[in-house]
Amino acid sequence: MATTRVKWIEGKSFLGVGENGRSAVMSPNDGPGVSPMQMLLLGLGGCTAIDIVDILEKQRQPLEDIELIISGERGAEWPKPWTRIHIHYVIVGGQLDPHKVERAIELSVHKYCGAHATLSGVAEITHDYEIRSTANVVNESA
Repeated sequence: MATTRVKWIEGKSFLGVGENGRSAVMSPNDGPGVSPMQMLLLGLGGCTAIDIVDILEKQRQPLEDIELIISGERGAEWPKPWTRIHIHYVIVGGQLDPHKVERAIELSVHKYCGAHATLSGVAEITHDYEIRSTANVVNESA
């Protein structure tokens, strides 16, 4: 069982401390930290990005960079859960195999990413991606 802590700093700011001792500041949208609801989106992005980096490295793909743009819509009624989330993957590298990139994303979202599995029970999660290299840009949708 994983154990984390949330410690009140002051006002409406809190320090989240992970099992490994690393921390993140959380606060409402007008505070110095990331809001807890935004933290859910960041956790989803981090989870799937780690998977994709691992998978593409194992496939010996020349990955140079990855960025995820994650947007979400919340319900109108309290507790206003995320109802729709979209992940746009920007994968950068010279001579990346588009089939391997697509496979890495599919493996992450359907098999490996626990955050995706957790949030998909509440929200509709969609994704698309683009591959960028210095020579050209390929746009794909899933």
